[in-house]
Amino acid sequence: MNTRKNSVGGSLDDFLKDEEIYEECVNMAVKAIIAEQMVSVMEEKKITKTELAKRMHTSRASIQRLLDPESDAVTLESLKRAAGLMGKKIKLELV
Repeated sequence: MNTRKNSVGGSLDDFLKDEEIYEECVNMAVKAIIAEQMVSVMEEKKITKTELAKRMHTSRASIQRLLDPESDAVTLESLKRAAGLMGKKIKLELV
């Protein structure tokens, strides 16, 4: 009996690396996760985009970019400030 899996090719990671878009995809996924977590905390704490903008001394448009999973126009410092103002921290680690 043949117990081998029937697979067409390699892994998704291998495909993305072959296409030379692996890092870009990982970065987009990380940004999307962070944005979703921030939106979740804002909802939990009942903080509006306007309120967060006031707390950060920035524009609502800047907050929109911060929370936009597709926007890469966000600095780590902005993420850290927003998280801190919501009582959270950004945790980065090397693996």
